Amino acid sequence: MDRTSRARQIWSLVAMNGFVPMKRQPLYLVNTLTSPFSFLFFIAIVGGPAAIPFGVAGGMILTILSIGTSLQTDMTHYKQDLKLQDMVVASPMGAGIYVTGMALSEFVYAIPGMTVFAILSVLFGHYVFLGGVAVVVTLVLLWIFASALGFTLATYLADVRETFAVSPIISLALTVIPPVYYPITRWPAFLRPIAYIFPTTWAANLVQGALGISPSPLTLVQGVEDGLVLVATAAILFALAWAKAQWRER
Repeated sequence: MDRTSRARQIWSLVAMNGFVPMKRQPLYLVNTLTSPFSFLFFIAIVGGPAAIPFGVAGGMILTILSIGTSLQTDMTHYKQDLKLQDMVVASPMGAGIYVTGMALSEFVYAIPGMTVFAILSVLFGHYVFLGGVAVVVTLVLLWIFASALGFTLATYLADVRETFAVSPIISLALTVIPPVYYPITRWPAFLRPIAYIFPTTWAANLVQGALGISPSPLTLVQGVEDGLVLVATAAILFALAWAKAQWRER
């Protein structure tokens, strides 16, 4: 299969699960924006102007993580209810193309929110040297992690209703408990190693450092270390999903 055919297949998935539903029901966009901007609103009210940059950084991370939540729901629906994955397995489309197309289709819903947060980060952040590049790279790595998480959960969940129970737990475990909307220095020193169990802590360190709002400046070594953790976590999740999925191309 040539590159043109692969690109066409990916675009078909993006259109099917991204642009077409968004065009038919714009409320999907409102749903995607609700949680990140709700957190930002309350943080601004409670913490004042000084807390807004952390709310913006956390909003970026939560918006990207919502891609993983949406991906697990959609892939579980297509797999269990519509049997689409069975048809894809029996078609010339490979597993990599299917997952890539579905992941990109979820990213469509994040574009408006990320655009607003990007503007807010310029207004309220204090970008360090190459900070914008660091934020983009971090969010791409986080998108890969979120997609891997969504793909893994969709592989193990047998009913769409189960995703409704899992999604709030994911949001709580990855964006509320870890230092995503606030600096890690708010954690007692002896508990900070626990914070690094959560991959989003590493992503938050990168984003907050790139925005120039972190209590400690972002160094090149720390940036590479944080990025490698996100890549390694995503790779482990993809490996788990791949082993469970038993995808067979025919």
